[in-house]
Amino acid sequence: MAYRDKAVKDPATFEKLGAFYLGKTYDLGAGEVRPELLLYDSKDLTTHAVCVGMTGSGKTGLCLSLLEEAAIDGIPAIAIDPKGDIGNLLLGFPNLDPADFAPWVDAGEATRKGMSPEEFAADRSKLWRWGLADWGQDGRRIARLQEAAEVTIYTPGSSAGLPLSMLRSFAAPPPALLEDAEVFRERVAASVSGLLALLGVDADPVRSREHILLSKILEESWREGRDLEIADLIRAIQSPPFSQIGVMDLESVYPAKERFELSMSLNNLLAAPGFEAWLEGAPLDVGSLLWAPDGRPRIAILSISHLNDAERMFFVTSVLNEILGWTRAQSGTSSLRALLYMDEVFGYFPPSANPPSKTPMLTLLKQARAFGVGVVLATQNPVDLDYKGLSNAGTWFIGRLQTERDKLRVLDGLEGAAASSGSTFDRASADKILSGLGSRVFLMNNVHEDGPVLFHTRWALSYLRGPLSRHEIKTLMAPRKDAASKAKAADDAAVAAPKAPRKKETTSASAERPIMPPGVQEVFLRPRDETPEAAVLLYRPSLFGEVDLHYTNRKAKLDSWRRVACLTGLADAGADPWKRSAVLDSDSGLTAETPPSGGRFSALPAAATNPKRFKTWERSLKTHLYQNCKLALHECKALGMIGEAGEEEGAFRVRVREEAHRRRDLEVEKLRKKYAPKLARLQDRIKAAEAALDTQQAQYDKSKLDAAISLGTTVLGALFGRKLASAGTASRAGTTARAAGRAARERGDVKRAEAKIADLQQKQVALSEAFEDEAEKKRAALDPETLEISRIEIAPRKSDITVDRLALAWAPWRQNESGSFEALFP
Repeated sequence: MAYRDKAVKDPATFEKLGAFYLGKTYDLGAGEVRPELLLYDSKDLTTHAVCVGMTGSGKTGLCLSLLEEAAIDGIPAIAIDPKGDIGNLLLGFPNLDPADFAPWVDAGEATRKGMSPEEFAADRSKLWRWGLADWGQDGRRIARLQEAAEVTIYTPGSSAGLPLSMLRSFAAPPPALLEDAEVFRERVAASVSGLLALLGVDADPVRSREHILLSKILEESWREGRDLEIADLIRAIQSPPFSQIGVMDLESVYPAKERFELSMSLNNLLAAPGFEAWLEGAPLDVGSLLWAPDGRPRIAILSISHLNDAERMFFVTSVLNEILGWTRAQSGTSSLRALLYMDEVFGYFPPSANPPSKTPMLTLLKQARAFGVGVVLATQNPVDLDYKGLSNAGTWFIGRLQTERDKLRVLDGLEGAAASSGSTFDRASADKILSGLGSRVFLMNNVHEDGPVLFHTRWALSYLRGPLSRHEIKTLMAPRKDAASKAKAADDAAVAAPKAPRKKETTSASAERPIMPPGVQEVFLRPRDETPEAAVLLYRPSLFGEVDLHYTNRKAKLDSWRRVACLTGLADAGADPWKRSAVLDSDSGLTAETPPSGGRFSALPAAATNPKRFKTWERSLKTHLYQNCKLALHECKALGMIGEAGEEEGAFRVRVREEAHRRRDLEVEKLRKKYAPKLARLQDRIKAAEAALDTQQAQYDKSKLDAAISLGTTVLGALFGRKLASAGTASRAGTTARAAGRAARERGDVKRAEAKIADLQQKQVALSEAFEDEAEKKRAALDPETLEISRIEIAPRKSDITVDRLALAWAPWRQNESGSFEALFP
């Protein structure tokens, strides 16, 4: 619900967890902003939202403010950007310095205003400083936004922003989606429709041979859990893994020659100049788009303004399908987990046509709320929206509209949403309000509220300079690309870098491998890369053990097995060899059972030829692993949460954040239910007291009138009667006195009734403040940013440490140009 506190004066009061500061209420009659803040409850977005308004209505500012608030509250978002406006979220300048604005001002607009670009930048700086101050904000809030979330622009099919690979593979959907037959069929149909749209084929899913063939190929592969590379798909078109379609022979339905033409069309598309950009970049992974590796939320802006219509449809359809699959793999929650925002949804969710994007969008609107995923759609073309589908949207933000037809369609949508939620809707009142809206003034109709609310949007933290060009996107993303390139180069160097060279071989080496005594097993470590034929290889003796470890912990609900490989050299066989051992997750590809070709072998230490020493080394290996191979888990004591085996800290922080949001919303809802009856009783008493006041006021007014009439009669009788002090005059004087007395008593009753109402209203304010104080304490206690994450270490269960094998391993070393040897094994 939107909490509007009439007592709000301190700007800090809008910094409430779970509440989005969108603006202040608005008096349409007076044409002025009222002091009451409009704080929108974040979990109301799980029932989705629609924002409509013509150019100049302030729609972009409102939607970007909504994304800013979500980021500050730790809610990640994927934003599909067909125009380039959403990238303005990267134009936040905490210092509000003119120099920060200068690179981003529009030189043409500066000229039209008779200013130089530098003067215009100073003007924008001043405007943003004053605008923020008017709404209780400043540069510190901009800095807080930047610290709270990472904003990244992805540009599929282009290198301007971060590239996003779309055509590397058609990955099989998660098991949760496979289990739902209807959703699985929709996923297949939408994926095929999007791909065919990219090929310029407008295919009917029922009649099109292309659609039927590709659908069957995807369906069979995905049901087996196999991802399809594009090359695999091309081959499968030519030689499908089935011989029938329905009850008919494949060749009768779709001959090989014609299938070859389809595969060539797809191959030509991939071979087209510039199309390699679709194969580059990070894979389309929803979890990675929403969360950084350290668990920080992201706003992932998917910019598609540079794409043609077919490419846009393919991309949007693919993204919606991926989000749907990810959504259904999450646990259920009533709190807001993530947002999907799409600007200018025109053409992707029409009322009559059925483009590939419509089905997954409709499914998300119907199902995503159960998983805490909110969908926010924006458009300036209301007539292009499917209002039956949008009856699932619980919140509508309506700004100034361009035509009467637009207004009527919006009213239809509001009426449908109200009917779906079981709430009431006053169409005539809404019609009147919509006719008088101005810039940045919106009507919010939220089914979780008692009625519509008029409000004026707050000043955006980001500099709203308009759509970004590809060059500007490239400039903004250059530091991110450089950092990513350096990180990748460092990782590659770390992998490729040789181990620190040891001292030159002091023992003899021979082309003949030493003979091992019975009972000692030999293995050979595989080189990690190919070695030139001219290179000198030396195989040194090492110990290699494969061990099963069992980790159990009742508190952590942990019962996990881990198989590890331990490797250590035998240069100093007299000491405990495991002190300097490396522990790796076991991989059967590490070793081979047959000797390598070529190379020389170092001499064996005497201890390695004694089978009994291997028993000693096995016992010491168990002790070493018990003491040193502990499983580290992350723990949040405040929430009683412990991470899972192998879970990265970033992933655990995401779960902690989501759980904190869920508990926060539940606690506040419990508190609201606790206070609601008390507030309702007070409201009933206020209504009763107001009714009593009306009665007392009416009686007082009547008494005053009676006293006035009586007084007038008495005065007239005294002036015009035959006797000044006649009995009649005296009687009338007594009546007048009694009427005046009654009026005085009635006046006292009115004063007491007014005092009672004032007292009840004071109690109502005090009770509301008490609720808000308690709610704020609960929000603060469950603020994910303040929850401490610690580490606990769990040793393997000693009795369950099992050495599966302990062998002498011949480890390959290669002689480099300096004559030293470098390791060729992990």
